[in-house]
Amino acid sequence: MTYLSLENINKIYPGSVQAVFDFSLEVEEGDFIVLVGPSGCGKSTVLRMIAGLEGITSGNMFLRRDWINDLAPSDREMAMVFQDYALYGNMTVYQNIGFSLKVRGDPAQEIHERVMRISEVVELREYLNRFPKALSGGQRQRVAMGRSLAKHARILLMDEPLSNLDAQLRQQTRRELALLHHTFKSTTVYVTHDQTEAMTLATKIVVMNEGRIQQIGAPYEIYHSPANIFTASFIGMPPINLIHGYVEGNTFTGLDNDKKPVMHCMLPQDIAVTDIVMGLRPENIRILQPGEQKANDEHLFSATVENLELLGAEYNASLNVGGYMITGRIPAREEIRPGQRLEAVFNINRAHLFDEKTGLRLGAELT
Repeated sequence: MTYLSLENINKIYPGSVQAVFDFSLEVEEGDFIVLVGPSGCGKSTVLRMIAGLEGITSGNMFLRRDWINDLAPSDREMAMVFQDYALYGNMTVYQNIGFSLKVRGDPAQEIHERVMRISEVVELREYLNRFPKALSGGQRQRVAMGRSLAKHARILLMDEPLSNLDAQLRQQTRRELALLHHTFKSTTVYVTHDQTEAMTLATKIVVMNEGRIQQIGAPYEIYHSPANIFTASFIGMPPINLIHGYVEGNTFTGLDNDKKPVMHCMLPQDIAVTDIVMGLRPENIRILQPGEQKANDEHLFSATVENLELLGAEYNASLNVGGYMITGRIPAREEIRPGQRLEAVFNINRAHLFDEKTGLRLGAELT
């Protein structure tokens, strides 16, 4: 049964400024939903409308079949974790975690048992007598998450909770979040602009841009079957290569920025649209070893290595193809150097084709 349902939600601010357009989403119990998109795309506005902190201009919202458009935030049985933690500085960790239970009037023994259990899960047992100012950023965020988990909320709402943390701590806290969700099975709606957080945490991703949903799907689907150019370019690091060109018969001609041909390749099926964009994930590009032959479903091209970013076992390689730059994620090999001319291939069956005019994906993958 659908746990939380948003049906054709719109948000218009004074001055006819529309932040969210016709937003519809079905959330199942236990889902970890991630709203992802660039700054200003409307994702935090959606979260605040779910929480009841923003009014809905039009549309309907249901929680377990109950209409909640006008329900006060305190009556929605939801807990929210903010970007800035929002902890009570004059309370200890113990008091912060148990505060909502105390306000609700729960018995002291039940509060104590709940706080002790939650503090164990979020690894804060030894910090229960400390005040927030004596904690690191990651510890404060765990206190905020612990406080929300202690509340017995139906839905946990998180608004960019990791954005204030450094890269290493963000990665560690991301793992902890995933473990917490696995432990408590809390229905969660999470907002971020970081596509890595979306891919690693979500059971379902909602990609947004300019107030509109671009695609909803599982992380694998979003990455491997992007619905449009925006989703393909926003999800993935390094970003997908987008080569603009045209189709004649079943031959794709890729163009550089001056509209000069830089690539010709045969497509395995006819395409009805003439002007298209070919998307190549960097990991789909492979460097040929000397004397190695390409496979039947691979397209061969020559390139010059412009730059190499060493990532340990791999390079992000900037390759100049007739004056057009593309990125390949290739195994790090000592013999590859900037300025080197080499032969490379990509699997045409793993390419993504988009209609240049509409930006929409042309059918399924070319298989």
